Amino acid sequence: MKKIALLVTIFILTPLLNAMQAEQAYLYKDSRIMGKGGTSVANGQYATSVFANPAGLASLRKSEGFIVDFLSLGIAASQNSLGFINDANDASDSVNELENLLSKYNGDNFHVGVNNYSSISKNSKYFTWSIGILAASDTNVMAHADGTPSGDYLETSSRIYGGLVFGLAKPFYTKYGRVDIGVSTKYITQTSYEGTVGVSDLVSSDEEYQDFIKKYEQESSGFGFDFGVNYHPFANSYWNLIVGLSVMNIGLELDDNYGQQPMTVNAGLSISPELSFVEKFVLAIDFVDMFGANKYREYERSANGSTTNYIDYDAYDLMKNIRVGAGISLVDTDAFSMNLDVGLYQSAYTAGIMMKLAVFKLNLATYREDVGINSNTSNPDRRYMLDLGLVW
Repeated sequence: MKKIALLVTIFILTPLLNAMQAEQAYLYKDSRIMGKGGTSVANGQYATSVFANPAGLASLRKSEGFIVDFLSLGIAASQNSLGFINDANDASDSVNELENLLSKYNGDNFHVGVNNYSSISKNSKYFTWSIGILAASDTNVMAHADGTPSGDYLETSSRIYGGLVFGLAKPFYTKYGRVDIGVSTKYITQTSYEGTVGVSDLVSSDEEYQDFIKKYEQESSGFGFDFGVNYHPFANSYWNLIVGLSVMNIGLELDDNYGQQPMTVNAGLSISPELSFVEKFVLAIDFVDMFGANKYREYERSANGSTTNYIDYDAYDLMKNIRVGAGISLVDTDAFSMNLDVGLYQSAYTAGIMMKLAVFKLNLATYREDVGINSNTSNPDRRYMLDLGLVW
C-alpha cells in the first residue's frame, strides 16, 4: 500500500526520532551500552560517554592513542515492524484494505530508528578530549482502529535531528582517591513531526498528502551543556569501584516540540573486579533522571480527525529509572575482541554481543522500552539493535 509505505519510508530514510506515548527522552542509544541495561553513568569507556556522563571519557585507554569511530551506522526496530511494513506494501490504496491493515495491528507500536555517531577521541597525558558528529532518526507509529473511516488512523511522533558534540575530561589524584571531572557541550538541530494520519489522508493525492504532513512540522535548535564526576575511592583496589554523578542537557530544551531534552540528574555505581578467567568484568547500576524531569506525552485526535492535541504528564516511575547491567570481555587484542553483555532496563532483560575484527565492528543488542506513563499502564515494545562501523 503506497501511502503507508510512503509514510514509513519518510520516517526511515530521513534521519528522525520518537516518543509515541511516553518514552524517556534521549539523543543517542549505544548498542554496547543498551546490551548491559543502558548503564553508563559510572561505566564510561567509550566516546559516547558524552551522552550519559562526560567524566567517563577519562577512562578511555591511553595506549590506543587516537580512537576513531567512523561511519558507525546503527539500526533499531521493534520486533513486529517488519511484518507491518510488509503488509503495508502488499496492501492497495483502498479504504477497505487500509481499515483491515489498521485493524490487524490495532494498538501496536512500531519503532524504527537509524543513527550515526562518528567521533575522534584522545586520552593524552593531562586530559581526554572527544569530538563527534551525530545524525539520527527515531520514530514511533501506533495503529488505531474502531471499524469506521473516521476512527481508523496512524499516530506518529518522529524527528530528524543531529549536531556536533565536544567533550573534555581530566583526572585529579588526591589522597582520598581519583576524581574524574568532565564537561561537554552540544549543538542540536531538529525537525519534529507529531500527529495522526487518517485513512482519508492516506488515500488522498500525493500533493494533498504532503501538505497534510507538512502541517505537523516543527523546527527547533539549541545549545546544551553537561557536567559529570566519577569518583574512584580506592585506587588500584581489587574491586575498582566507581561512583558517578552527572547533570545532562543543561539549557537544551528544543522548545516544546516532540524530542525536547529536559535537564536530568543521574547517578551510577560500577565495579570491575579483577577476575583471572576473563579479560574484564563490569557490574553497574544507574539511577537516571532522579528528580523526574521527563514528561510523558499522550495524544488525542479530534472527533473529525482534523487536529491532534496532546497532554504532558508529570508522572514518575522508579522502576523505569533504575538500570542494572553486567559485561564480560572474553577476548581483547588488537586483532580481535569480543564482549558479552546482559542487564535489566525498565524491569526487562537486555542482552548484547560486541565484536571487533581488525578495524571492523559488529554490535547486536536487544532491550524493551515501556511506552506508557508508568510500568502499570505501559505498552512494552521489544527492540533489536544492529551497529556496523569502522573503529581504530
